[in-house]
Amino acid sequence: MKKVLIIEDDTALRENTAELLELSNYEVITAPNGRTGIEQAKKNKPDVVVCDIMMPEVDGYGVLEALSLDASTNQIPFIFLSARTDHKEVRKGMDLGADDYLTKPFEEEELLKAIETRLAKAEVFKTLLNNIPQSSSDEDQLRNLNELKNFFDDNGEELSFKKGEVIYQEGSRSFRIYLITRGVVKTYQIDKSGKELITSLFKEDEFLGFTSILDNVAYEESAEALEDVKLVGVSKSVLKDILDNNNNLSMELLQLLSHNVAHVKSQLLQMAYSSVRKKTAQTILQFASVYNKDAQEDICITRNDLASVAGIATESLIRTLSGFKKDGLIEIEGRSIKIIDLSGLEKVE
Repeated sequence: MKKVLIIEDDTALRENTAELLELSNYEVITAPNGRTGIEQAKKNKPDVVVCDIMMPEVDGYGVLEALSLDASTNQIPFIFLSARTDHKEVRKGMDLGADDYLTKPFEEEELLKAIETRLAKAEVFKTLLNNIPQSSSDEDQLRNLNELKNFFDDNGEELSFKKGEVIYQEGSRSFRIYLITRGVVKTYQIDKSGKELITSLFKEDEFLGFTSILDNVAYEESAEALEDVKLVGVSKSVLKDILDNNNNLSMELLQLLSHNVAHVKSQLLQMAYSSVRKKTAQTILQFASVYNKDAQEDICITRNDLASVAGIATESLIRTLSGFKKDGLIEIEGRSIKIIDLSGLEKVE
Protein backbone atom coordinates (compact mmCIF):
# COMPACT_ATOMS: atom_id res chain seq x y z
CA MET A 1 0.00 0.00 0.00
CA LYS A 2 1.50 3.33 -1.11
CA LYS A 3 1.72 6.14 1.43
CA VAL A 4 0.48 9.67 0.65
CA LEU A 5 1.14 12.74 2.79
CA ILE A 6 -1.49 15.50 2.47
CA ILE A 7 -0.41 18.94 3.75
CA GLU A 8 -3.46 21.22 3.76
CA ASP A 9 -4.71 23.83 6.26
CA ASP A 10 -8.36 23.61 5.16
CA THR A 11 -9.75 20.95 7.51
CA ALA A 12 -12.71 19.93 5.34
CA LEU A 13 -10.62 19.65 2.17
CA ARG A 14 -7.86 17.78 4.00
CA GLU A 15 -10.27 15.24 5.48
CA ASN A 16 -12.26 14.79 2.26
CA THR A 17 -9.10 14.28 0.21
CA ALA A 18 -7.78 11.79 2.79
CA GLU A 19 -11.04 9.84 2.63
CA LEU A 20 -10.92 9.77 -1.18
CA LEU A 21 -7.39 8.39 -1.19
CA GLU A 22 -8.11 5.84 1.54
CA LEU A 23 -11.03 4.54 -0.53
CA SER A 24 -8.56 4.19 -3.40
CA ASN A 25 -6.34 1.94 -1.25
CA TYR A 26 -3.70 4.50 -0.24
CA GLU A 27 -2.30 4.85 3.26
CA VAL A 28 -2.82 8.51 4.15
CA ILE A 29 -0.96 10.81 6.54
CA THR A 30 -2.18 14.39 7.04
CA ALA A 31 -0.68 17.64 8.29
CA PRO A 32 -2.52 20.95 8.96
CA ASN A 33 0.43 23.25 8.12
CA GLY A 34 3.81 23.36 6.45
CA ARG A 35 5.93 22.93 9.56
CA THR A 36 4.08 19.81 10.64
CA GLY A 37 4.14 18.57 7.04
CA ILE A 38 7.93 18.74 6.92
CA GLU A 39 8.16 16.81 10.18
CA GLN A 40 5.73 14.14 8.94
CA ALA A 41 7.58 13.75 5.65
CA LYS A 42 10.93 13.21 7.37
CA LYS A 43 9.43 10.86 9.94
CA ASN A 44 7.17 8.71 7.73
CA LYS A 45 8.91 8.90 4.31
CA PRO A 46 5.73 8.96 2.18
CA ASP A 47 5.73 7.75 -1.43
CA VAL A 48 4.23 11.05 -2.61
CA VAL A 49 3.43 14.47 -1.09
CA VAL A 50 0.34 16.51 -1.96
CA CYS A 51 0.78 20.02 -0.60
CA ASP A 52 -1.16 23.30 -0.49
CA ILE A 53 0.76 26.55 -1.10
CA MET A 54 -0.85 29.20 1.11
CA MET A 55 -0.51 27.85 4.66
CA PRO A 56 0.45 29.15 8.10
CA GLU A 57 3.94 28.82 9.61
CA VAL A 58 5.61 27.46 6.44
CA ASP A 59 4.05 27.82 2.97
CA GLY A 60 4.15 25.15 0.27
CA TYR A 61 7.25 26.61 -1.37
CA GLY A 62 9.07 26.40 1.95
CA VAL A 63 7.99 22.79 2.39
CA LEU A 64 9.29 21.86 -1.07
CA GLU A 65 12.61 23.60 -0.43
CA ALA A 66 13.06 21.90 2.95
CA LEU A 67 12.35 18.43 1.54
CA SER A 68 14.57 19.07 -1.49
CA LEU A 69 17.52 19.90 0.75
CA ASP A 70 17.20 16.66 2.75
CA ALA A 71 18.77 13.58 1.15
CA SER A 72 16.17 11.34 2.79
CA THR A 73 13.22 13.17 1.19
CA ASN A 74 14.48 14.85 -2.00
CA GLN A 75 13.40 11.91 -4.18
CA ILE A 76 9.77 11.94 -3.00
CA PRO A 77 7.38 13.07 -5.79
CA PHE A 78 5.80 16.42 -4.86
CA ILE A 79 2.42 17.69 -6.11
CA PHE A 80 1.23 21.23 -5.40
CA LEU A 81 -2.49 21.65 -4.76
CA SER A 82 -3.54 25.30 -4.83
CA ALA A 83 -6.33 27.74 -5.62
CA ARG A 84 -3.77 29.88 -7.45
CA THR A 85 -4.26 29.49 -11.20
CA ASP A 86 -1.94 32.23 -12.44
CA HIS A 87 0.54 30.86 -14.99
CA LYS A 88 3.48 32.49 -13.21
CA GLU A 89 2.57 30.76 -9.96
CA VAL A 90 2.34 27.40 -11.72
CA ARG A 91 5.71 27.98 -13.38
CA LYS A 92 7.27 29.07 -10.05
CA GLY A 93 6.17 25.82 -8.46
CA MET A 94 7.60 23.75 -11.30
CA ASP A 95 10.86 25.76 -11.30
CA LEU A 96 11.29 24.98 -7.61
CA GLY A 97 11.21 21.28 -8.41
CA ALA A 98 7.56 20.26 -8.03
CA ASP A 99 6.51 17.27 -10.12
CA ASP A 100 2.95 18.43 -10.75
CA TYR A 101 0.54 21.29 -10.01
CA LEU A 102 -3.22 20.84 -9.54
CA THR A 103 -5.61 23.74 -9.07
CA LYS A 104 -8.60 23.84 -6.73
CA PRO A 105 -11.33 22.80 -7.19
CA PHE A 106 -10.08 19.55 -8.71
CA GLU A 107 -11.79 16.43 -9.99
CA GLU A 108 -11.26 13.23 -8.01
CA GLU A 109 -9.96 11.44 -11.10
CA GLU A 110 -7.53 14.29 -11.78
CA LEU A 111 -5.89 13.91 -8.36
CA LEU A 112 -5.80 10.11 -8.53
CA LYS A 113 -4.28 10.18 -12.02
CA ALA A 114 -1.61 12.72 -10.94
CA ILE A 115 -0.63 10.56 -7.96
CA GLU A 116 -0.57 7.36 -10.00
CA THR A 117 1.57 9.00 -12.69
CA ARG A 118 4.11 10.37 -10.20
CA LEU A 119 4.35 7.06 -8.37
CA ALA A 120 4.89 5.21 -11.65
CA LYS A 121 7.66 7.60 -12.71
CA ALA A 122 9.30 7.32 -9.31
CA GLU A 123 9.34 3.52 -9.69
CA VAL A 124 10.94 3.82 -13.13
CA PHE A 125 13.68 6.12 -11.78
CA LYS A 126 14.25 3.82 -8.82
CA THR A 127 14.58 0.76 -11.07
CA LEU A 128 16.94 2.52 -13.46
CA LEU A 129 19.15 3.85 -10.69
CA ASN A 130 19.28 0.45 -8.98
CA ASN A 131 20.48 -1.06 -12.25
CA ILE A 132 23.32 1.42 -12.67
CA PRO A 133 26.57 -0.44 -11.92
CA GLN A 134 28.52 0.55 -8.83
CA SER A 135 31.93 0.00 -10.35
CA SER A 136 33.52 1.27 -13.54
CA SER A 137 34.78 -2.27 -14.15
CA ASP A 138 31.18 -3.43 -14.69
CA GLU A 139 29.34 -2.96 -17.93
CA ASP A 140 28.09 0.65 -17.76
CA GLN A 141 24.43 1.21 -18.47
CA LEU A 142 24.91 4.82 -19.56
CA ARG A 143 28.23 4.96 -21.40
CA ASN A 144 28.11 8.34 -23.14
CA LEU A 145 26.20 11.56 -23.68
CA ASN A 146 23.97 10.03 -26.35
CA GLU A 147 22.77 7.39 -23.89
CA LEU A 148 22.26 10.11 -21.26
CA LYS A 149 20.11 12.04 -23.75
CA ASN A 150 18.09 8.88 -24.37
CA PHE A 151 17.60 8.62 -20.60
CA PHE A 152 16.25 12.19 -20.58
CA ASP A 153 13.92 11.42 -23.51
CA ASP A 154 12.58 8.25 -21.91
CA ASN A 155 12.27 9.41 -18.30
CA GLY A 156 12.34 13.21 -18.16
CA GLU A 157 9.43 15.50 -17.32
CA GLU A 158 8.04 16.90 -20.59
CA LEU A 159 7.57 20.68 -20.67
CA SER A 160 6.41 23.05 -23.43
CA PHE A 161 6.95 26.80 -23.77
CA LYS A 162 5.55 29.25 -26.29
CA LYS A 163 7.79 31.72 -28.09
CA GLY A 164 8.75 34.49 -25.66
CA GLU A 165 7.92 32.50 -22.50
CA VAL A 166 10.47 32.50 -19.68
CA ILE A 167 11.67 28.98 -18.82
CA TYR A 168 13.44 29.98 -15.62
CA GLN A 169 14.30 33.29 -14.00
CA GLU A 170 17.62 34.61 -12.76
CA GLY A 171 17.73 34.18 -8.98
CA SER A 172 15.19 31.34 -8.85
CA ARG A 173 16.31 28.00 -7.43
CA SER A 174 17.70 25.37 -9.75
CA PHE A 175 16.54 21.79 -9.25
CA ARG A 176 16.45 20.42 -12.81
CA ILE A 177 18.66 19.96 -15.86
CA TYR A 178 16.88 20.13 -19.21
CA LEU A 179 17.40 18.63 -22.64
CA ILE A 180 15.93 20.64 -25.53
CA THR A 181 13.94 18.36 -27.83
CA ARG A 182 12.62 21.13 -30.07
CA GLY A 183 13.27 24.82 -30.62
CA VAL A 184 15.86 27.42 -29.64
CA VAL A 185 16.45 29.00 -26.21
CA LYS A 186 18.40 32.08 -25.22
CA THR A 187 19.92 32.69 -21.80
CA TYR A 188 20.46 36.26 -20.68
CA GLN A 189 21.26 38.61 -17.82
CA ILE A 190 19.94 42.10 -17.09
CA ASP A 191 22.53 44.69 -16.09
CA LYS A 192 22.01 47.50 -13.59
CA SER A 193 20.76 49.85 -16.30
CA GLY A 194 18.12 47.34 -17.36
CA LYS A 195 19.89 46.33 -20.57
CA GLU A 196 19.65 42.69 -21.61
CA LEU A 197 22.80 40.75 -22.47
CA ILE A 198 22.34 37.36 -24.14
CA THR A 199 24.90 34.96 -22.68
CA SER A 200 24.23 31.85 -24.80
CA LEU A 201 22.02 30.29 -27.44
CA PHE A 202 20.90 26.67 -27.12
CA LYS A 203 19.31 24.50 -29.79
CA GLU A 204 17.67 21.10 -30.12
CA ASP A 205 19.59 18.18 -28.55
CA GLU A 206 21.55 20.45 -26.18
CA PHE A 207 21.45 20.55 -22.38
CA LEU A 208 20.13 23.61 -20.57
CA GLY A 209 20.29 24.76 -16.95
CA PHE A 210 23.75 23.63 -15.80
CA THR A 211 24.19 26.38 -13.20
CA SER A 212 25.55 23.70 -10.91
CA ILE A 213 25.03 19.99 -10.33
CA LEU A 214 24.07 20.85 -6.74
CA ASP A 215 20.41 21.33 -5.80
CA ASN A 216 19.01 24.64 -4.56
CA VAL A 217 21.63 26.80 -6.32
CA ALA A 218 20.18 30.00 -7.78
CA TYR A 219 20.23 30.49 -11.55
CA GLU A 220 22.72 33.17 -12.55
CA GLU A 221 20.80 33.98 -15.74
CA SER A 222 17.31 33.72 -17.20
CA ALA A 223 16.22 31.45 -20.06
CA GLU A 224 13.57 32.32 -22.67
CA ALA A 225 12.13 30.48 -25.67
CA LEU A 226 13.06 32.16 -28.97
CA GLU A 227 10.46 29.98 -30.69
CA ASP A 228 8.05 27.30 -29.51
CA VAL A 229 10.16 24.97 -27.38
CA LYS A 230 9.83 21.48 -25.92
CA LEU A 231 12.08 20.29 -23.09
CA VAL A 232 12.53 17.21 -20.96
CA GLY A 233 13.78 17.78 -17.41
CA VAL A 234 15.51 15.47 -14.95
CA SER A 235 16.11 16.38 -11.31
CA LYS A 236 19.69 17.17 -10.36
CA SER A 237 19.64 14.58 -7.60
CA VAL A 238 18.84 11.81 -10.12
CA LEU A 239 21.50 13.03 -12.54
CA LYS A 240 24.07 13.27 -9.73
CA ASP A 241 23.41 9.63 -8.77
CA ILE A 242 23.96 8.59 -12.38
CA LEU A 243 27.20 10.55 -12.72
CA ASP A 244 28.54 9.29 -9.39
CA ASN A 245 28.53 5.76 -10.83
CA ASN A 246 29.58 6.50 -14.41
CA ASN A 247 33.08 7.95 -14.61
CA ASN A 248 33.26 7.94 -18.41
CA LEU A 249 29.97 9.77 -18.71
CA SER A 250 31.08 12.30 -16.09
CA MET A 251 34.24 13.04 -18.10
CA GLU A 252 32.26 13.51 -21.33
CA LEU A 253 29.89 15.90 -19.60
CA LEU A 254 32.82 17.80 -18.08
CA GLN A 255 34.37 18.16 -21.55
CA LEU A 256 31.07 19.45 -22.91
CA LEU A 257 30.74 22.05 -20.16
CA SER A 258 34.39 23.08 -20.59
CA HIS A 259 33.75 23.59 -24.30
CA ASN A 260 30.73 25.77 -23.47
CA VAL A 261 32.85 27.90 -21.11
CA ALA A 262 35.53 28.29 -23.80
CA HIS A 263 32.83 29.39 -26.27
CA VAL A 264 31.55 32.03 -23.85
CA LYS A 265 35.10 33.35 -23.32
CA SER A 266 35.56 33.57 -27.09
CA GLN A 267 32.29 35.48 -27.39
CA LEU A 268 33.37 37.91 -24.64
CA LEU A 269 36.69 38.54 -26.40
CA GLN A 270 34.85 39.20 -29.65
CA MET A 271 32.52 41.64 -27.88
CA ALA A 272 35.48 43.43 -26.31
CA TYR A 273 37.91 43.73 -29.23
CA SER A 274 36.21 43.10 -32.58
CA SER A 275 34.88 45.85 -34.84
CA VAL A 276 31.14 46.51 -34.97
CA ARG A 277 31.03 45.00 -38.47
CA LYS A 278 32.76 41.80 -37.39
CA LYS A 279 30.62 41.48 -34.26
CA THR A 280 27.48 41.82 -36.37
CA ALA A 281 28.66 39.36 -39.04
CA GLN A 282 29.69 36.75 -36.48
CA THR A 283 26.38 37.12 -34.62
CA ILE A 284 24.37 36.53 -37.82
CA LEU A 285 26.45 33.43 -38.51
CA GLN A 286 25.95 32.26 -34.92
CA PHE A 287 22.17 32.56 -35.16
CA ALA A 288 22.22 30.78 -38.53
CA SER A 289 24.15 27.91 -36.93
CA VAL A 290 21.84 27.67 -33.90
CA TYR A 291 18.73 27.75 -36.07
CA ASN A 292 20.39 25.22 -38.39
CA LYS A 293 19.83 27.48 -41.39
CA ASP A 294 21.72 27.15 -44.66
CA ALA A 295 22.73 30.11 -46.79
CA GLN A 296 19.74 31.58 -48.66
CA GLU A 297 17.36 30.57 -45.83
CA ASP A 298 15.62 33.28 -43.80
CA ILE A 299 16.63 33.86 -40.19
CA CYS A 300 13.82 35.54 -38.24
CA ILE A 301 15.24 37.25 -35.16
CA THR A 302 14.67 40.58 -33.41
CA ARG A 303 17.20 43.34 -33.80
CA ASN A 304 17.39 43.62 -30.00
CA ASP A 305 18.42 39.95 -29.71
CA LEU A 306 21.06 40.37 -32.41
CA ALA A 307 22.44 43.48 -30.71
CA SER A 308 22.39 41.78 -27.31
CA VAL A 309 24.48 38.84 -28.53
CA ALA A 310 26.85 41.09 -30.44
CA GLY A 311 27.25 43.44 -27.48
CA ILE A 312 26.52 46.60 -29.45
CA ALA A 313 23.79 49.25 -29.46
CA THR A 314 20.70 48.39 -31.48
CA GLU A 315 21.11 51.56 -33.55
CA SER A 316 24.69 50.57 -34.48
CA LEU A 317 23.51 47.10 -35.44
CA ILE A 318 20.77 48.45 -37.70
CA ARG A 319 23.23 50.75 -39.49
CA THR A 320 25.66 47.85 -39.96
CA LEU A 321 22.92 45.59 -41.34
CA SER A 322 22.05 48.30 -43.86
CA GLY A 323 25.72 48.37 -44.88
CA PHE A 324 25.80 44.59 -45.30
CA LYS A 325 22.68 44.82 -47.47
CA LYS A 326 24.31 47.43 -49.72
CA ASP A 327 27.42 45.22 -49.95
CA GLY A 328 25.30 42.29 -51.14
CA LEU A 329 26.10 40.14 -48.12
CA ILE A 330 22.52 39.83 -46.85
CA GLU A 331 18.93 40.61 -47.74
CA ILE A 332 16.49 42.11 -45.24
CA GLU A 333 12.71 41.84 -45.23
CA GLY A 334 11.02 42.87 -41.99
CA ARG A 335 12.65 40.91 -39.17
CA SER A 336 13.99 38.28 -41.57
CA ILE A 337 17.62 38.21 -42.65
CA LYS A 338 18.84 36.06 -45.55
CA ILE A 339 22.55 35.38 -46.01
CA ILE A 340 23.43 36.00 -49.67
CA ASP A 341 27.23 35.81 -49.51
CA LEU A 342 28.25 33.36 -46.77
CA SER A 343 31.96 33.51 -47.61
CA GLY A 344 31.90 37.30 -47.67
CA LEU A 345 30.16 37.45 -44.31
CA GLU A 346 32.76 35.09 -42.79
CA LYS A 347 35.58 37.38 -44.01
CA VAL A 348 34.18 40.62 -42.56
CA GLU A 349 36.72 42.37 -40.33
